[in-house]
Amino acid sequence: MTDTLPRVGILGIMQPLYDDMIPGITEHQAAYARRVAESLDGVAECVTGAPVRGRDDAERVVREFEDADLDGVLVVMLTYGPSLRVTRVFHELRLPVCLANIQPDPAVTPEWDMDDMTYNQGIHGAQDTANAMVRAGVPFEVITEEWPSEVFRQRVGRWARGARAATAWKRLRVGVFGYAMNGMGDARFDETALMRALGPEVVAIAPGALRRTMDELPTSEVSALMRWEDERFEVDGRLSEKEREDHARMQLGIERLLTEHGCRAYSTHFDAIGEDGRFDRLPMAAASSLMAKGYGFAGEGDVLAAAMVHAGHQLAGDGHFTEMYAMDYPSDSLLMSHMGEGNWRVARDDEPVRLIKRPLAIGNLDDPPTLLFRIKPGRATLASLVALGGERFRMVVAEGEVLDSQRLPALEMPYGQFRPDSGIRGCMDAWLRNGGTHHIVMNLGSLAADWRVFCELTGIEFVQV
Repeated sequence: MTDTLPRVGILGIMQPLYDDMIPGITEHQAAYARRVAESLDGVAECVTGAPVRGRDDAERVVREFEDADLDGVLVVMLTYGPSLRVTRVFHELRLPVCLANIQPDPAVTPEWDMDDMTYNQGIHGAQDTANAMVRAGVPFEVITEEWPSEVFRQRVGRWARGARAATAWKRLRVGVFGYAMNGMGDARFDETALMRALGPEVVAIAPGALRRTMDELPTSEVSALMRWEDERFEVDGRLSEKEREDHARMQLGIERLLTEHGCRAYSTHFDAIGEDGRFDRLPMAAASSLMAKGYGFAGEGDVLAAAMVHAGHQLAGDGHFTEMYAMDYPSDSLLMSHMGEGNWRVARDDEPVRLIKRPLAIGNLDDPPTLLFRIKPGRATLASLVALGGERFRMVVAEGEVLDSQRLPALEMPYGQFRPDSGIRGCMDAWLRNGGTHHIVMNLGSLAADWRVFCELTGIEFVQV
């Protein structure tokens, strides 16, 4: 899902006041907008709209952007432009916005004439336009930089990825197979408030539908998946053909139902599967491989965490579902793991990902094939979405390091040890004070700044611990 670049529209704003003074100024500044777009090659796919010189222009260009299913709008002042011509557009805009406070030339020089002054006077148009967005209550990002610089590219890329995640959430559907785990309070929320405030919609999928879909799958699809696994993973010889075929049918069945329901994220709960009576095992390896394909996932019917993994995919790629399992004071780290689900794309490069036969008493079913790996050492970021009541949400984020740590031979599920930059004492004190949940998305890399942009675009309170 994140193999392609975010797609953003460049909204260049000016006015016809200067046409008589500088003939050809519209074409001249349109070429500048195109150069800005070209400079962003590799961080975003840019669609450059015609210069906006009045309200009709603005409304037409923005409609074109929305009809093209872009991820966000990058506003560039081509000259000063009075904000009342775009006020209504921003009030009604459905896409995330970034105001690029830039100008064609980085330096004022003695050689400048009035033409140069006019070409480079976007700063006060940016002030007028930003004021209009603030009055309209529109959340937006601001980037003041030299546009040919690498820093500008990086900041626009960060915003564009945040815009993609925010836009994807507005149409996200999260499938829940069965029901959520009883008594798990930090995953509870008001579904209508989530949909109004952020966009994700909850879709209930009956476990019986999964059973029927599994039974209807052609043997050729099941065999093809098993052959692919043979090539990609180190497969445990103790796994029987029946165990592997049943797991493959579960994975393919889940994905088919998610496609039919338009869901890009989902959650299963072991009790909902176990109590149904029609399943032999839990879909552990299925969750790992579907995350690796770009689906959001969380265990125990946790919609908020599944939506976060989906956002992690859109924001940075390879969102990994996990939780803080235990504290290791000697290494000042947290053992990160879950019952058996984890995105194998975050696995170490120097060890094979293993598909193992794994005894598991939870669910009271037969052994579920499980993908086992250790998380790649290096920088990483944890993020949790907290429902505060009503339409208020908070994101708790921690940056740190996945350690090149000890092996845990008895732990037959994906794992790694994460050392927060603030240490486990400081990190956990702040995490708990802010209501951070126990289901978490992990991404490789330092991404607190990316999550901050995402929160600004969606209206989520951001807390880094």
